[in-house]
Amino acid sequence: MTAHEVYAGSDGALTRRFYAALEKRGAAGIIALYLFRAQKCSRRAKKYGPYAGAGGRSYRDMAYERKGWSLKQLTEVLREHSAQLGIMWGWGRDELQSFNKWVLYVDLPQLGQVSFHSSERYEGTDYPGDWDGKRASEERIIKFCQRIFDEWNACTVAK
Repeated sequence: MTAHEVYAGSDGALTRRFYAALEKRGAAGIIALYLFRAQKCSRRAKKYGPYAGAGGRSYRDMAYERKGWSLKQLTEVLREHSAQLGIMWGWGRDELQSFNKWVLYVDLPQLGQVSFHSSERYEGTDYPGDWDGKRASEERIIKFCQRIFDEWNACTVAK
C-alpha cells in the first residue's frame, strides 16, 4: 500500500488501514492523517457535481463538511505538537475569496508549504509568512504521508 494508491483510490477498507498505520506513528502520523483526509476530501468535493446524496445533501457538501472536520482536528493536533516537530503553521486571509476567506498554512519539514481554504478559522495563530504560490499541496501531502508511513513500517519491521 502506498499513500498515492490510497489517495487515488476509493477503497474504504484500504483507506482505514492506511489511517490506522499513520495514527500508530504518534503526533506526526496524526498530523499526516488529517492533512491527507482534508486534501482527499477537498479533491473529491471539487469533482462532485450537485447530485443529492443521503438526506438530500450533495456529495460535494458532505465532502466539504468532512474537510472542515479534518481541518479542525488538524489544528488541535498542530497546536499541541507542531513546535516539537518543527512544523510552522497558522491562518491567513484570502480577500479574493467570497466564501472561504480563511487559509490554513502548514509548512512541512523538507517539503514546503501546504494550504487549505476554509469557511471557518479554527484554532491557531496568524501565519507569519505568505502563500508560496506553488499549488503543490496535494503532491507534498502525499509525500509527507508516504514518508511517515515508511518510517512506521521500518520501525515495525526492525522490531
